[in-house]
Amino acid sequence: MTPAISDPLGVLARQREHLDAVRRRIQKAYCVTVLDHITAQIRAACPEAAYVGFAYDGQARDVGLLGVLGEQTSPLSGLPWLWERGDEEHRLAELAAEIEADVQTALEPYDSPAWATVRRNSASEGNLWLVELPPPDRPTRIAELVREHHPEATAAVIDSHRAGGQIIEVVEGITDDGADNLVCPRWPRKSDETLNQMVAQLLALPARAQRQLVPADHDSGGRRLLLPLPPTS
Repeated sequence: MTPAISDPLGVLARQREHLDAVRRRIQKAYCVTVLDHITAQIRAACPEAAYVGFAYDGQARDVGLLGVLGEQTSPLSGLPWLWERGDEEHRLAELAAEIEADVQTALEPYDSPAWATVRRNSASEGNLWLVELPPPDRPTRIAELVREHHPEATAAVIDSHRAGGQIIEVVEGITDDGADNLVCPRWPRKSDETLNQMVAQLLALPARAQRQLVPADHDSGGRRLLLPLPPTS
């Protein structure tokens, strides 16, 4: 006979907690995937695109698309508008409704990883927010940024349980006894924020993370992961 469940309320509470954790993981993956999808659409029509500009109503949590911007051309210049909503001659005009809807979806949950890509445009006095479009290949971009400060880096060690995922060490070759030569990251705060933003997005996509990350050696807790860095030019 099947043993009686002595604590049905406790069992259901644990099941509900488990299902809620699964739902949050799927929701984060969906938000990042939506952001990647609309980024590909935007760049197909405008390869120089780097940001989506939008007005944001925090009380209603409502996004109003303003346009698409590129990177700064000089340290003293502002971000150039590549397309502003209302310009019906540009190829992005036909994507306006989809861009607005997808940005709204990507930012809808309070804990969406897409929020890490958002910042206020300090050069504007109006209600202008920017969502930075993710790179086409996150591991390659991570490798480029890491090697700006660690030219000999071959891999990055990630703590997957720290603030959504953070790089805590860099592998620079091997030691005389054949072990990984681990060093502490030596990069400024801005680079650290950008790198960990991309790491968190990568970890939010389980299928990609499983292909690109491997468990670090001597990690019985399963929280330390190794990201082998691909070649960069």
